[in-house]
Amino acid sequence: MISFCISLVVLIAGFLIYGKFVEKVFGIEPNRKTPAVANPDGVDFVPLPAWKIFMIQFLNIAGLGPIFGAIMGAKFGTSAFLWIVFGTIFAGAVHDYLAGMISLRHNGESLPETIGRYLGITAKQVMRAFTVILMILVGVVFVAGPSDLLAMLTPETFDARFWIFVIFAYYILATLFPIDKIIGRVYPLFAIALIFMAIGILIMLFVTCPDIPELTDGLGNKSASPENNPLFPMLFISIACGAISGFHATQSPLMARCMTNERQGRYIFYGSMVTEGVVALIWAAAATYFFSPEGQAFFGVTEPEKVNGNSAVIVNLLSTGWLGVVGGALAILGVVAAPITSGDTAFRSARLIVADFLHLEQRSVVKRLMICIPMFIVAILILIYSLSDPAGFEKIWRYFAWSNQTLATFTLWAITVYLAQKKKPYWITLIPALFMMSVVLTYILFDRSGIALSYTVSVTTAVVVTLLSAVWFFLRLPKMQDVDKI
Repeated sequence: MISFCISLVVLIAGFLIYGKFVEKVFGIEPNRKTPAVANPDGVDFVPLPAWKIFMIQFLNIAGLGPIFGAIMGAKFGTSAFLWIVFGTIFAGAVHDYLAGMISLRHNGESLPETIGRYLGITAKQVMRAFTVILMILVGVVFVAGPSDLLAMLTPETFDARFWIFVIFAYYILATLFPIDKIIGRVYPLFAIALIFMAIGILIMLFVTCPDIPELTDGLGNKSASPENNPLFPMLFISIACGAISGFHATQSPLMARCMTNERQGRYIFYGSMVTEGVVALIWAAAATYFFSPEGQAFFGVTEPEKVNGNSAVIVNLLSTGWLGVVGGALAILGVVAAPITSGDTAFRSARLIVADFLHLEQRSVVKRLMICIPMFIVAILILIYSLSDPAGFEKIWRYFAWSNQTLATFTLWAITVYLAQKKKPYWITLIPALFMMSVVLTYILFDRSGIALSYTVSVTTAVVVTLLSAVWFFLRLPKMQDVDKI
């Protein structure tokens, strides 16, 4: 428990110290009018209280990643703790904050527009299509986990398939309605449930003091098949939303359109990511105990091979085993709320990305439908395919995983160019950009859903390309610093 406690303290200190440093690097202007104040439209540009924006942002980004991803990442051992802590402080929170604040300075523009602004028109066009596809994949993959959990809490008549279509119907409504009508009213309640879940599991960790491995026990790969799941890059793909996720940068512009002061940014963007890191750390610690022989015995697991690969079942056993039937049900509802609320804002983000690209105002319901109908048809087709194939959701999840981290890499590069142009400390995003680039390239080259090369070839190729990218950046740096686009 010592390593877990230290990790928790470091995360909080990261927000207080490094978060303040990043805010200073950006240079907030408290007297500058925000888009919600300057251009309210009653649909997406709607001024909201800071506490409510924080709750919405937290739920937007806290999908399956900080819970299911942390559980799967815990199989690698205590190295998961280090990735959650340092990934959150130095990569994820910086990524979320700067993406959100740059969007705020550009009238709440969508992520592909920001990427294109700093990486060029070709990158913008590619990212427009890439990001919309990713948002649709998010909406689809984020119905599987909560539908399984809801099926466990309800009579057999309401199976997982039933809940999939209920959740999808909700997505349609939440995407079309003004942000303050459903999201602004319901999300704070969902956030309370999610926070209750995290606090409940945290308290039980301290009450039971389970034998959780310490960092001093070694950082080696503890997964069942290390040769097929090497620590690098699999850990950094498995735990995405709990450390860094490109999806987050697509959500930040939604909240940038609701903020009323730039001072709110550190709490809304950086603070939400740190909060998510805390949630991921709690679930990683709980899962580490669950996977141990003592934990399997405590939670009554008699057939580990049927349980340890199903995150929904693990969440159910952990929640009810530690918090009882009522507390467990409330905890599970918090877990259910996280992916559902990320799924609906994923579709909302996709709508706004297309609207920005086509220059379609969104006050009119008809114009919202013009974008949403084709988008939902594509999503439903993917959903039907997923239900028809036993491994359908797993396949889609693997493509979502690498595309999500690929988007994070592009976002970090765009922010790095922004900081270079402004003659600010660009290293705060350059280092994470290079690291994530090597992670993504290695994964694509090595994983069976990609090119499936040997591990040595994959890592070597990724490192060489990453180093060449670093050389290219420094060669271009003088020219970047001669240009100020803002």
